[in-house]
Amino acid sequence: MQDGRAPRIRNRAPAAFQITAEQLLREAQERQEPTFRAPKQRVEDFEELHEYRGRKRKEFEERIRRTRGSIKEWTQYANWEASQNEFDRSRSVFERALDVDPRSVQLWLSYTEMELKSRNVQHARNLFDRAVTLLPRVDQLWYKYVYLEELLQNVPGARQVFERWMKWEPDDKAWQAYIKMEERYNELDRASVIYERWIAVRPEPRVWVKWAKFEEEREKLDKAREVFQTALQFFGDEEEQIEKAQAVFNAFAKMETRLKEYERARVIYKFALERLPRSKSATLYAAYTKFEKQHGARSILESTVLGKRRIQYEDEVAHDGRNYDVWFDYVRLEEGALRTLREEGGTKEEEDAALERVRDVYERAVAHVPPGQEKRHWRRYIFLWLDYALFEEIETKDYERARQVYRTALNLVPHKQFTFSKLWIMAARFEVRQLDLPSARKLLGSGIGMCPKEALFKGYIQLEMDLREFDRVRTLYEKYLEYDPTNSGAWIKYAELETALEDFARAEAIFELGVAQPSLSMPEILWKAYIDFEVDEQGDREKTRSLYERLISLSGHHKVWISYAEFEGSSIPLPRAQREEEEEDEDAEPRVVAGEPTLARQVFERGYKNLKSKGLKAERVALLEAWKAYEEANGTEADVAKVQGMMPIVGRKQHVDKETGQVVEDWELVFADDEREANPTSFKFLQMAHAWKNSQAKKTGGSGLLSGFTAATSERTGAPAQGSSRDAQMRERREDDSGSDVASSDGE
Repeated sequence: MQDGRAPRIRNRAPAAFQITAEQLLREAQERQEPTFRAPKQRVEDFEELHEYRGRKRKEFEERIRRTRGSIKEWTQYANWEASQNEFDRSRSVFERALDVDPRSVQLWLSYTEMELKSRNVQHARNLFDRAVTLLPRVDQLWYKYVYLEELLQNVPGARQVFERWMKWEPDDKAWQAYIKMEERYNELDRASVIYERWIAVRPEPRVWVKWAKFEEEREKLDKAREVFQTALQFFGDEEEQIEKAQAVFNAFAKMETRLKEYERARVIYKFALERLPRSKSATLYAAYTKFEKQHGARSILESTVLGKRRIQYEDEVAHDGRNYDVWFDYVRLEEGALRTLREEGGTKEEEDAALERVRDVYERAVAHVPPGQEKRHWRRYIFLWLDYALFEEIETKDYERARQVYRTALNLVPHKQFTFSKLWIMAARFEVRQLDLPSARKLLGSGIGMCPKEALFKGYIQLEMDLREFDRVRTLYEKYLEYDPTNSGAWIKYAELETALEDFARAEAIFELGVAQPSLSMPEILWKAYIDFEVDEQGDREKTRSLYERLISLSGHHKVWISYAEFEGSSIPLPRAQREEEEEDEDAEPRVVAGEPTLARQVFERGYKNLKSKGLKAERVALLEAWKAYEEANGTEADVAKVQGMMPIVGRKQHVDKETGQVVEDWELVFADDEREANPTSFKFLQMAHAWKNSQAKKTGGSGLLSGFTAATSERTGAPAQGSSRDAQMRERREDDSGSDVASSDGE
């Protein structure tokens, strides 16, 4: 060791001989030193015996002299004297100890145990008699005393001991022990009397239940009923006492159930439940519910279950009146009970009572108006009003009351801060179902005038569409667009309406107005709908082309260029004027106007140059991929090769980070035409190098790409192969770019 530290282990190889943990433990056990054991003494004659006893007594006397209050020392001294068969001396020691501490229970037990081991039964009886007289509240002494008498088959003596014990009114275990002893000797009448005395001392519900169960087990059913009836008379009819005696009612009803006296049991349950609030009788109500499930009729069972659920919901709404989910569940419960009652053919009075319960729950629910003027607090609450109105309309057919519910809800909502379109629309639909169309229109008109909202406009428009009032629909769309001219969806729906009505001039005018708006929420969908309208409905290629040109001047997005080129290269339906002339022949296939691939290529080239001028490399790649796909479907191999030659490669570029000052390597897209413009002097040399590279690749069967580059794809997720050095990578990049340019020149 060095400096108090553990030595460094240099050789960590395993030892030649391995030992197990078991061997380590066994070796440690073997190496332990043996414990010291006192030598054994052998007594050869009485003289040595007297000497030994004298020495031990002197030791014990010395110890108790020093620790006179230690009961352990006294007990050891007395037990040693008993082991020497000196019982008189042992009793003398115990008596001396009792003079020191006469209330030591352990001392009395040790004294009696010594007498019993020496079979001095009468001495033990006397000791137990003295002990229980001195310590009557120590149950252990009484149990030992009774056990001794019963062990000696002295049942009258044991009963006499119990009687002495019962005068002190011990706890329930003592009474139970007395009763068990009488049962063991089949003295059941005596046990019944003991129960009666026990009740007189402790008239608690569990004691009454045990007594009645005892009488039932010995088939004294009348006596058991008498016990229960006496208990109920004892507790009386006060709510507090009945709550305390729930166990008695429950046990009484269960006994009657076991005896198949179901009506008696039901009367007992109802008697208790009618006098207790539901919040305090959950256990008893659960037992009653279980009883009805097993032995009751269906109607009684359902009413019991409903009552239990009502208690639960009442507790929850009392805790939080604005928990609207609980109110919804409560309402569904009452509505289900009403429907069940109607299906089972209940009386008129029962149906009216159930209907009033439903209405009462609804009224209590809607009375809890949300606090504050925030819409998020009102979202669940407003559905209570809607469900209330639907219930009055569908279930009760009380249309005037349903109308009043809608009116009250509309007056309650603060429309200046927020509104609920669903409430306005459902109220209007209700008026339509009542054939009061002016009221419905007045409601929706008031809603739009007071708090215009997109959903409200849509609901009103759909209502008029269902009624086929197209002039009103046009008026509503005009109001809608005056309210929100930036809504592209509204412009599209308005134009689709005019298209469905075959008023194509109005539809085109609407589209023109829409795209002319200075700001739109989603202009791309409006332009797309306008273009689709011109292509599918009008078949006007020139108009569509002008739309694409306008859209390109506004956005110039690469997807617009791609769509424009695909439009030029695809076929479209005939113009509407020609289609109307050919509609007479219905069996003939619809004719189309073929596209112009040349125009499509021109659009692709324009788009490529436009994106190149803006420096958008990723967009150029996307356009080239769309162009390549188009050429693969419609062009020749030369056309495909031309586009392939314009594809970029992924290269590495190193630069110094301004913040950290370190050299950072990035991936970038390198286009052939960009490289040609950047290095015009070395371009011809790189062309020749790339041609030589391709010829060598063809001879060897290898790849034509220069090392360090891979062709770019739409995903651009692959990483290029590693080059040998930075200069070699730059030379290879230039060679590849020059080869791409050669391919482009050949294609041209």
